[in-house]
Amino acid sequence: MTLSGNWQPTASTARLKARARLLRDIREYFSARSVLEVETPLISRAGNTDPEIQSIRTDDEDYLRTSPEFAMKRLLAAGSGDIYELGRVFRASETGRHHNPEFTLLEWYRLDYNYHRLMDEVAELVVHCGQGKFDQWSAHRLSYRELFETYLGLDPFTANVDELSSAAKSHGVNAIELGHTQWLDLLTSHVIQPALPAQTLTFVYDYPADQAALARIRADAPPIAERFELYLGNIELANGYQELSDPVEQRRRFESENLQRDRKAVPVYTLDENLLAALDHGLPECAGVALGVDRLLMAICNADTLREVMAFPYSHA
Repeated sequence: MTLSGNWQPTASTARLKARARLLRDIREYFSARSVLEVETPLISRAGNTDPEIQSIRTDDEDYLRTSPEFAMKRLLAAGSGDIYELGRVFRASETGRHHNPEFTLLEWYRLDYNYHRLMDEVAELVVHCGQGKFDQWSAHRLSYRELFETYLGLDPFTANVDELSSAAKSHGVNAIELGHTQWLDLLTSHVIQPALPAQTLTFVYDYPADQAALARIRADAPPIAERFELYLGNIELANGYQELSDPVEQRRRFESENLQRDRKAVPVYTLDENLLAALDHGLPECAGVALGVDRLLMAICNADTLREVMAFPYSHA
């Protein structure tokens, strides 16, 4: 019999206790605000069509969920009211300092909130759950356009591919030929994000329409996706939307994403017809957000990697 060297947890007992306290604090926060905790399936018949996310398949040709979003929106359409879920999600091929194929996600939806009001609540929850860590941190908001103008001197809505490529090279980032959106993503992750201020909750909002995901698009010139992200220092922590409620537009986006997946030679997924039916029935006006609990715990505990706050990361599973 071969003895494994990976049987012990990678997180200390103190950090396991910090995790338990964080989960308790999250539940206390929402209980005090009469937000209902729900549970939705871990296994889905439909995969996530987002070209940048790969689902894990089961032996029965189903999928482990990458987010509880679709099922939660079905609950919202059925009249659940404000809800949150705290549970495990799964994404293939995601390993590294800030990634693990299985992780804990907090997702919640607020009826009659706009996404700016939801940003207020996200900041409040982070401070509430921070065990004193974030009490003196500042909160700063800037639009996606302001983000690029501040850190790169570029307007992301008008800069062409050559300008974006040149900006990347000037910061020591080289890449093969990329499209406009890919250059924006690369500049965000490799140039802007590492330069974000420490001890600051930085909210970035109003994204280009082609980065809308499941957010509503506002008919500005150019069109704007009513979406935000939160960075805790320079760590991406949360992603929120003014939620899209149009079933026709949602189907169009799903189909467009599958076309992108096909061009990238990655699996094309069955559309979630249950979500589309729920949207057709009627999704109430709401804003929603997903927050990485393990990354929040990393910041609370001054940890450098996810493995330091997880009992058994993928390498020890």
